Amino acid sequence: MMRSDDFLGQLSARMSELNMHQDELEIVIGGASIYEIDGAGTKWAPVKGTRKYNKDAFIVIRRPKEVIPSQSNEITRTIDT
Repeated sequence: MMRSDDFLGQLSARMSELNMHQDELEIVIGGASIYEIDGAGTKWAPVKGTRKYNKDAFIVIRRPKEVIPSQSNEITRTIDT
């Protein structure tokens, strides 16, 4: 039995209210930066690919969807008179 006074119990209850099931969810972390320049591996010059989380990083629980690129709108060329 799940307790309703702990964080995970509350999270599970809210997910049930929204009809969200664990098998269709993805959990990711937002608010991070990844170093793109190769450094010496020090605090000030980390190795390329090092992930650093900001102080205001956050967790995202989402239903992954296939991203469909939108079609660009054709710009009609008009002449101002």
